[in-house]
Amino acid sequence: MTAKEDTLPERLRFHGVHTNILWRNLISEFFGTFLLCFIGLSIVFQFHAGGGKTTEWIGVNIGWGFAIMFAVMATARMSGGHLNPAVSLLLWSLGHLKLAWVPLYAIAQTAGAFVASLAMYSYYYEQFDAFDGGNRTILGATGTAGCFASYPSPNLGVWGPYIDQCVGTGVLAYFLCVVIDERNQIPKIWHPMFFGFLVMMIGTGFGMNIGYPINPARDLGPRLFSYFIYGPGVFHSPYPNYWIAPALAPFVGALVGGWFYHFSLGMHNPDIEETVDSAVQQPPKSAEQQKLLQA
Repeated sequence: MTAKEDTLPERLRFHGVHTNILWRNLISEFFGTFLLCFIGLSIVFQFHAGGGKTTEWIGVNIGWGFAIMFAVMATARMSGGHLNPAVSLLLWSLGHLKLAWVPLYAIAQTAGAFVASLAMYSYYYEQFDAFDGGNRTILGATGTAGCFASYPSPNLGVWGPYIDQCVGTGVLAYFLCVVIDERNQIPKIWHPMFFGFLVMMIGTGFGMNIGYPINPARDLGPRLFSYFIYGPGVFHSPYPNYWIAPALAPFVGALVGGWFYHFSLGMHNPDIEETVDSAVQQPPKSAEQQKLLQA
């Protein structure tokens, strides 16, 4: 037994490792989404309860970006680090995931987000009381439900959130496909960092309408948890069935955005060998050399 194999983590790994690939991937997606949402929701509450003084909006975007980066880094080798049902659906459509696994991934991801909401609420419980005086309300000056799930700006109409989530998730999916396209030769070790930068960019440019959930699990899981705190109003505020927009529109946006990349750029992207050959300029051959080659 080597020194490495004699460590406690390695001994535990030997006895407890899951050999079933699906179960291992579901565990990865559950804990990855848990980490993402526990960190992200904590950032949102700190921004909300601090009135923008503890954390500014740009800090929220940077924080979510780092949360994505580290959560994907932790899970990429096991399950791919989807952490988002819309991403899982897109990757199935591209041939990277079995269709039967997509709903299972979605359940694991949503469950991870639900448990993350419980963890964040427990961690900041006293701060919740200090902010709202123990009177939990969904919206308003002391409303805190927005620390869990998205709620639209009063300037938006009924269809605004659907458009917002299609566009935001479409941008996410488009550049995700740019990063994972092997013809672009982006080393896999850099993928988590680029995904983090991508989320920062989306938050900076597309966060004004409903706060860029762009992830059905990230919105639905915490919304389900907040039901036990605020009641059924979390599914009907500020108007009936608003919750459907962040729960379903990202699936459409992901498919449109991902495939738009492949139709606009991906299918025209030359193979690596072709790129190398075309980049190397061969010196012109003399007439004598050409005759020798033809002989």
